[in-house]
This record gives sequence, structure tokens and C-alpha cells, in this order.
Amino acid sequence: MEPKPVKKKMQNVNFRSVDEFLEFLPEEELQMVAFLRQIVLDAIPNCKERLSYNVPFYRRRYNVCFIWPSSIMWGNMKNRGVRFGFSNGNLLKDESNFLDNGNRKQIYWKDFYQLSDINVDLLKSFIYEAVVIDQEKFLKKQDKFGNSNKKLPLKKESNHK
Repeated sequence: MEPKPVKKKMQNVNFRSVDEFLEFLPEEELQMVAFLRQIVLDAIPNCKERLSYNVPFYRRRYNVCFIWPSSIMWGNMKNRGVRFGFSNGNLLKDESNFLDNGNRKQIYWKDFYQLSDINVDLLKSFIYEAVVIDQEKFLKKQDKFGNSNKKLPLKKESNHK
């Protein structure tokens, strides 16, 4: 009988808080992450910040955007700089092709290698649009379930007695 293959870890870290995440970062990444984080918090003052995949995601109703520094690996992929991504980037109007998507269908991002790469006004315009998309998705879901005579079930009923 052959031994089971060792499961490869997808990430090199496991943080319990955003503060712990920030303390881990090398100084150059920390400066960019702190700058990008402040842009998000200024642009979406009522957002919730939470770690997912060991990086900060920002949400209102759904995930809006995230900041992924290269020191936080995903699998065997190694990036450079700090990635600023949009969870529904495929819905953003990006006529200048500012954002990349690689081979992803929904997630779009921009990689920054130094503070001077960050175009604050352009990035904020994408963030504002992403917030509108977040709200539209929520309202669409509300219309689908909330404005009809049907109520969402609170829990699945069992046929077993």
C-alpha cells in the first residue's frame, strides 16, 4: 500500500488579525499596503475589513476589493509588488485596460511595484464603481426574494420525523 501524498499548503502564513498581517510585511510592502488600505477606507468609509486567504478583503454587502502583497504566497505562485484586486472586476468599465485579469473571468487587479505607481484618482474611481456594483447586486437579490410574496425559508425543512 502506497503512502498518501503529502498535501501541499497553499499559503506560507496563517494570520489571526489584520494587525498581525501588517506586522508580517516587509517595510516596502507595508508602505504600499498601508497607502492602498487608506485609499479604500477613505473611499468606502462604511466597509468591513476582514482577512480571507490571509489578506485583507473589503466588503459592504459582498466582497468589493482586496489587497494582496507578494509576500503572501498562493500555492507555488510568486508575484512581485502589491496586488490590488476587485472581486467583480469583470463588471467594471475599464476602457483604458488599466486592470489585468490573467485568465480569470471575474477577478481583475492591478499590480503596484512602488508608491509612485498608484494613480489614486483612477483607483478611487474604480472603487466607487465597484461599490455601486455591490449595491446593485444586493438590490437585485432583494428584488428577487424580498419584493415577492414568497419568503425565504429560514431553514431547510426535513421530511424526517
